[in-house]
Amino acid sequence: MKVKTIASGSKGNCAIVLCDATNIIIDMGIPYLTLKKSLEENSLSFDDFSGILITHCHKDHISGLSSLIKKTKLNVYIPEKMYDSLKEYLPLEKCIFIEDTFNIKNLNVELIHTSHDAPSSVGFIFNYKGKSLVYVTDTGYINRKYLAKMVAKDAYVIESNHDEIMLLDGPYPRFLKERVISDQGHLSNSTTAKYLKKIVRDNTKNIILAHLSETNNTEKLAIETTKKELEGRNITIMAARQHEESPFIEV
Repeated sequence: MKVKTIASGSKGNCAIVLCDATNIIIDMGIPYLTLKKSLEENSLSFDDFSGILITHCHKDHISGLSSLIKKTKLNVYIPEKMYDSLKEYLPLEKCIFIEDTFNIKNLNVELIHTSHDAPSSVGFIFNYKGKSLVYVTDTGYINRKYLAKMVAKDAYVIESNHDEIMLLDGPYPRFLKERVISDQGHLSNSTTAKYLKKIVRDNTKNIILAHLSETNNTEKLAIETTKKELEGRNITIMAARQHEESPFIEV
């Protein structure tokens, strides 16, 4: 299993997970042609993919979804309760409604229900051939039930949106600061680092910090905050970027 972020941040989000013949797109908040070009540069095409997963309905995660659906044969896997918030982008016949645990061919997927100001927002745990990957962004906190499910995975793509001091001292209006820092907002560097300290184990080899704010965070701050909490562990930590793909991470 391999994972790559194509874009990560408030201007658009998209990632791909490759599992031999079962390949998945996560979110489509970028233009169709941007993803098409990226796939071609990695010797891939949309025909190589088995479906699309959507975390939630905010435009930075779905702005390119309608175009992708029209131009490919791909179906979209979502919880049924998410559909009403996506129906203007997504014909019902292109949906496959999912339960909390489901399979796409031989890839097992388990939902993590996140806390965000969007209907039925979710993250994912992928299990394939004995390897495991967590993908969680856009949540104000992680419920203990789901945090327990995230323990001892091989790799994590997890939101580290803002530095709390930069946010509170920064240019955002008060209502937006309160939204970001709320239980239905986004994870701060320090909160994410503390979560990771609780859940990583010796088998964990890679962490991608995702959805960094361009206004209220820096890559250096996000990475250093996590490294401090995980001091002594042999884990590669990197930050996903808004306008630049990550390398493929082997899980």
